[in-house]
Formats: sequence, structure tokens, C-alpha cells
Amino acid sequence: MSLLAPTLQAFFTTRLIGQQQASPHTVAAYRDTLRLLLRYAADHTGQQPSQLDIADLDAPLIGAFLTHLEADRHNSIRTRNARLAAIHSLFRFAALQHPEHADSIQRVLAIPPKRFQRMLVSYLTRAEVTALLNTPDVTTWIGRRDQTLLTVAVQTGLRVGELVTLRRSDVVITTGPHLRCLGRGRKERITPLTPNGVTALRAWLAERQGTPTEPLFPTRRGTSMSIDAVEYLVAKHVQAAARDCPSISGKHVTPHVLRHSCAMSLAEVHPRVGQERLGHANVSITLDTYSHVDLDLQAAAAARVAALLTAPDPDEPGLPKFL
Repeated sequence: MSLLAPTLQAFFTTRLIGQQQASPHTVAAYRDTLRLLLRYAADHTGQQPSQLDIADLDAPLIGAFLTHLEADRHNSIRTRNARLAAIHSLFRFAALQHPEHADSIQRVLAIPPKRFQRMLVSYLTRAEVTALLNTPDVTTWIGRRDQTLLTVAVQTGLRVGELVTLRRSDVVITTGPHLRCLGRGRKERITPLTPNGVTALRAWLAERQGTPTEPLFPTRRGTSMSIDAVEYLVAKHVQAAARDCPSISGKHVTPHVLRHSCAMSLAEVHPRVGQERLGHANVSITLDTYSHVDLDLQAAAAARVAALLTAPDPDEPGLPKFL
């Protein structure tokens, strides 16, 4: 057996799960990346994955694998960089376990992430949000579930992974109504609920019943919804909403766009509020992502600056205050 197999096993059991206590989503993402890498390496070296050694996964092969992700699998640059981050994590661990391969490992660790153009975020206007929330057929159980889920998504800005893991016990609709969720980095956060959100959840909980540990938004069988299922229902209701609100048909609406829509409404308040609500690690993330998007906010800010620059100076009536 080569050194690669026990290193991979120790990486997942000792480093990711034991030391870092990585979330199941992180473990799954790293597993998928390394599975793709091993399959690619086996195809290009003619060896079985069990025969591959650390030295076989050198910098040229890793570079070719990253090119394969973009050219053949049509992965985005963001996905390519996420795969590279998983590979770097493995090789940093391998460097401590097998210093005899330090030279080749260092060359892999020197592969930089690829720069990409940051696109403006897409979000829904208030009219589009209203049209979307009015789409589900509330005469059915599925329609009432979908409408409540969409309402919570738009008003709280939870990530889709956070939505599907919500339990009944995570909802507090008494004094200080809020949702509890476990976000990225295993950080628990409290998300306040609006009066409309409280009304929707109170009605849904009364109908949902069940034990506190059961999913808040279950499938017909009572199990937790998958991320794919939420993406499907969002796409279905967006298509229906386009009949009454044509502007929504020109947008690629995903569950994350609902998060962006919440963020844009929070941008009118204060970036720190948006940071806490969205679970960003740093307020600069909130500012960098959303502060330049809302044209109405930019126009209002420009008008205020223009008014200040042209206001007369009380000491020099003939001159603007800032000249």
C-alpha cells in the first residue's frame, strides 16, 4: 500500500473530523474533490487509485486537473478555487506527516487561486418578492409549506443549507420572536422575525405539529428537505410568478437570490445589522458585496453629497460651504 491511502484516511478522520470538527457539508465537499482528483490521476497515470503515491500527485498533474475542471466539467472559477482549497488542505496535512515529500508538496501548495471578475449580485425587488410569495396554492399543505418557507427565506436571509436544517424547536414566537440556526463555522446565531414572519410561522407550526426535533419544513414523508428540493420549488414558483410579474422572468432566481434580496433591504438600515443577520464573519464582506448594488441608495447618497457641496457658506454667502 502506498503512503497516499493512509494519509487520506488520517486527513478525514484525524484532521477534519477529530481536530477541526468540520461540518458534514465540508467533509462531503472535500471528499468529492479528492474523489475527482484520484479518478483524474488514475486516468492519466494508468494506475489504480490504490496504487497512487503522494509523489504522483505533483504540481503539473494538479494544474492539469484544475484546467480539466474548467474546460471539461465546465466548473466556474469559484468552484475551481474551492476544489484547490480542499487540495491545499490535504497537502498541508501531508507535509507534516511525510516531510520526505516536502519538495513536491510545496510546489502544489504554491499553486495560487485563480482571479475572477466579481459580478453584481442579483436580487428581487419588493414587487417581485410579493409576486413570488403570492404564487403558492395555500389551499394545499405543500402550498402552505412553500409559502412559509419562502417568507422565512426572504425575511431572514438564511442560507439554503440553514433553512433545510431548521427544527421546530429553532422557532421562538413569544417575546422577542426569532429563529436559531447553526451557520458556517458552527456559529449559532439569532435571526429576528418580522411581524409577517411571526404570523406565517405561528400558523404553520399550528398545522405542522410534531416533536421539537422534527424538521420545520418537511417533505411529504416527514423527512428533511434537500437543498435540491428547495431549489426546485423556488424555480417552480418563480416561473409561476412571472405571469403576473414579467420582470422576474429575466432573472436567474435561486434560494441564494432570496438571501441577497433580504440583504438589500438590510442595506438601507446599517451594514452591521446586515452582517449580524446574514452571519458574515466580517462587516467588510457585507459592505463589499452589497453597498455598491442598490442604485437608489447610490443616487440618494450622490444627491446628499451634491447638496452639501453646493450649500452656501454662512460666513461667505457668495461661496459654497466647501470652497
